[in-house]
Amino acid sequence: MLRDSLEGVRVLDFSHVLAGPVCTMMLADLGAHVVKIEPPNGEIGRSIGPPWIHGESAIHLSVNRNKDSLAIDLKTDAGRQAIRQMVRCADVVVENFRPGVMASLGLDYETLARVNPRLVYCSISAFGQTGSSRSRPGVDGIIQAVSGLMSTLGEAGSDPLKIPVPVADMVTGYLATIAVLGALHKTRHRETGQYLDISLYNATIMLQQIGFASYFASGVEPEKAGSAAPYAAPNEAFPTADGWLMVAAYHPDRWTALCDVLDVRALETDPRFAANADRVRNRTELHKLLSQRFMKRNNVEWIHILTARDILCAPVSSYGDVVGSQEYRDSGIDLCVDHPIAGKVRMPGFALGPSDRSVHQPRPAPMAGQHSAEVLAAYGVPSQSIAELLARGIIRTVS
Repeated sequence: MLRDSLEGVRVLDFSHVLAGPVCTMMLADLGAHVVKIEPPNGEIGRSIGPPWIHGESAIHLSVNRNKDSLAIDLKTDAGRQAIRQMVRCADVVVENFRPGVMASLGLDYETLARVNPRLVYCSISAFGQTGSSRSRPGVDGIIQAVSGLMSTLGEAGSDPLKIPVPVADMVTGYLATIAVLGALHKTRHRETGQYLDISLYNATIMLQQIGFASYFASGVEPEKAGSAAPYAAPNEAFPTADGWLMVAAYHPDRWTALCDVLDVRALETDPRFAANADRVRNRTELHKLLSQRFMKRNNVEWIHILTARDILCAPVSSYGDVVGSQEYRDSGIDLCVDHPIAGKVRMPGFALGPSDRSVHQPRPAPMAGQHSAEVLAAYGVPSQSIAELLARGIIRTVS
């Protein structure tokens, strides 16, 4: 099964908060053994909130499942030496410190590649490891701003908007996962490792592939269009008697069907709305005309009527609507794990669909240091050395 495809792959995860942990969670979901390496008091993501579940960060819990935790002080020579010994047995390193931090610790790619020439080393940062902005810090909101994404959101004339979910972090984590998988494939056929430089900036530009392609083709800045697609109409949300309905009827046959259903057949031949390009150009007027019709029925009625004519539509759903829907139940994405402190934690799981079921029970995010001694032993650190690290407070364990 796909979820076991990385079984035997060992990942050392030095990342914190979001983009890096998303990447390593995906690798863990695919069967890799991921060791989350964090400071003795835990990584900063453990303090991100609200919300909290019995004092545990819901955000942290959501992106760190299926990992082991090694809490170790990397500011000590002994701590760094233990890591270098672990690297000999590792396949992948993922880190998302500011460029230069891992080098200052003697844990950069060049150093570790001498220990393990087949190592895949993935660095995640705001603006990449080279260039004039390499040392510039950046979190999700900053990247949404500087990448142009925020300039495209909202209604015409509205203030800048941010996508509430950290989309720059998430898409960077997914891109990093793809890069690691590609590098592992190449490493299987060659003796040399790979160094990967993944940035939130590049990932968020890639996320806007269609937008930038349109800008390069036209030289025109994208206009804010609310729920509408800038390249097709009607393809937007309309108010109904009890909510909002997203409708995509820009295909010629569906446009004809929509005009018939709404009893506005004259619009089909109106030169302002005859072709998709015309409708995009005159979207504001078209939206007003169609909204008047959609307001006459509720969402359930419209979905029944439109679906019967093969017109694409869906209600604009709240999170509560989503998790209560038949689509969500059928998707197989819902996941609950039992955490020793937070208790039962619910989250979206690995999104391959219900046909792909893991043979292993998913594990909750680990407590800081929960697996320190056992992972050091598994990576070949002698028991006497582990005892010394414990006695000196260089590693933390959970009793």
